[in-house]
Amino acid sequence: MTALLTEGTDPFCLSPAEAARLLEGAPWHRFAVLGDSLAAGTGDPSPGYAPLPWAERVAAALRSHHPDLAYRNTGTIGATTGRTLAHQADGLLAFEPDLVHLSCGANDLWRPEPDFGAIEGNLRRLFALSVDTGALLTTFTLGRAFTVPEFPAFPDRVRRLNALVRTIAAEHGALVIEMWDHPVNDRPDLLSADGIHFAGAGQAVMAAEVIRALAEVT
Repeated sequence: MTALLTEGTDPFCLSPAEAARLLEGAPWHRFAVLGDSLAAGTGDPSPGYAPLPWAERVAAALRSHHPDLAYRNTGTIGATTGRTLAHQADGLLAFEPDLVHLSCGANDLWRPEPDFGAIEGNLRRLFALSVDTGALLTTFTLGRAFTVPEFPAFPDRVRRLNALVRTIAAEHGALVIEMWDHPVNDRPDLLSADGIHFAGAGQAVMAAEVIRALAEVT
């Protein structure tokens, strides 16, 4: 029998001390997150893991060096790229961040025929807006474990969205945290009961990957 992983034994996770060490010297004081439920960190708890969304974990690691860190997360369940642009962009500008994370696009795929032209246009505006604040921008690709049975071609939609995200991110100098083919996708207990959102263990892994990516640029 394979031993159950916990946060302390998970090879992809970071302890709070390790996370803080990696971000020693990090310059960011104002961390903003916008987008959909992936940005919000929606997911069921996992036994053996702290019940914390990924972004709160990142904020905690940053706060270990900057106790005055300002953290704002407007991620909203069900938000599309259009709704994110319409309802979260102004707040982002007013917050004046120096570190931004943007995750959205998955909800645009929940249609008989997704409009990839509109998705691309909205993403380009969101990426440009985020970068124009002067902040460092990060984003995720969607994991391959995220499937929708009623849409058999859904993995192809995710691949196409991920390709758009990579292209636009590269054009704007954003950091892409790759979750599409991360080994965590193979875990049978990765997803929450809804079959969509990463559970607590996945949230911990995503946070660790963001922190490792940020550590590369500090």
